[in-house]
Amino acid sequence: MVRARAVRTVSFWCVAVSALLGSLAASVRAAEPIKVGMVAALSGQSAKSGEGITRGLTIAIDEINARGGLLGGRQLTLIRRDDESNPSKGQIAARELIFKEGVAVLFGGIDSPVSLAIVPLANKEKIPFMGVWAAATPITRNGAKPNFVFRVSAVDELVDKALVQYAVKKYAAKRPGMMLINNPWGESNEKGLTAAIAAAKIETAGIEKFEANDVDMVPQLSRLKAGQADVIFLVANAAPGAQMMKSLERMEWTVPVVSHWGISGGRFPELAGKGAQHVEFIQTYSFFGPQSAVGQRVLAALQDKYPDIKGPGDVTPPVGVANAYDAMQLMALAIASAGSSDGDKIRQGLYAIETYEGLIKTYHKPFSPENHDALNENDYVMVHYVGEQIEPLAK
Repeated sequence: MVRARAVRTVSFWCVAVSALLGSLAASVRAAEPIKVGMVAALSGQSAKSGEGITRGLTIAIDEINARGGLLGGRQLTLIRRDDESNPSKGQIAARELIFKEGVAVLFGGIDSPVSLAIVPLANKEKIPFMGVWAAATPITRNGAKPNFVFRVSAVDELVDKALVQYAVKKYAAKRPGMMLINNPWGESNEKGLTAAIAAAKIETAGIEKFEANDVDMVPQLSRLKAGQADVIFLVANAAPGAQMMKSLERMEWTVPVVSHWGISGGRFPELAGKGAQHVEFIQTYSFFGPQSAVGQRVLAALQDKYPDIKGPGDVTPPVGVANAYDAMQLMALAIASAGSSDGDKIRQGLYAIETYEGLIKTYHKPFSPENHDALNENDYVMVHYVGEQIEPLAK
């Protein structure tokens, strides 16, 4: 009898201890941070892009954490890796974040070739991958089912239409020429620009390619000049874009240059010199002019956190900051909707977002199984450099 009572007592305490340990384990899990991975250019000629993306994500994460975090109080923490604008290094960095760090979601950087290298990995491992700068059309339109790649950024196919329409309207362009970086991003824009030029019922003066480390582009530009190009469409990041402007200066050719936004991700004004002031390019947001309540809040938070930001002209590049901020807030809504940090549930949570009053715009059903791009051609603004500041052009 005594032995039976002792056995029951031991059993009771075993159950109690087990329950307590289970409760403690659940509490520990609830307290674990949700890891947010970022793979972007943090060094080299495009380092400014990575810094802009970092700042946008950080301001959003600070707001989310101040509201109590997600999933019952779990805080978000950002883990960054430098892809050095190299697809192989970007893929290695993404693998490290997924398998070693255990990130719940990934955010990408400026370079389309890097993002395109990460896309198959994200889809295979079922990790939501959010693009916030790279614009190559196939990044989100990659044919995967299910597709875990989303984007709050420009899309080349739509940007190219906007650039052609702008050149026709402002410069009455009839024979535009293309200067394209020789990589998958350039290929994406070659298709988009060719289609947009045909739709505008004008002709191209030629298509020229260059490498990222080329310093003399006079031969390519000379062919476009001989073809009577009246506008140059430029697709490049800061360093090669600057070399093209220097080549134009050596030729003393003052043809208008209408550019994609890659030039804004680095030290373009410093590298291009006075030629930087003669390029008009596309962005998704400007901190100049009247701001919405969200814009005022974000600008104030940026000024409070980063001493180098004194005003809107110091938020450079604005596209990296703005896209990353909205993308992180949308991802947080998806995680909350999913009630989990599981990748497939987050993917479904992105589809479930109804409305979000963001920085760039108010989003209504930003994602669906048929559309993984939250922005469209109505969300672009044309800008130019004034000194080192990116300011909107008068409409």
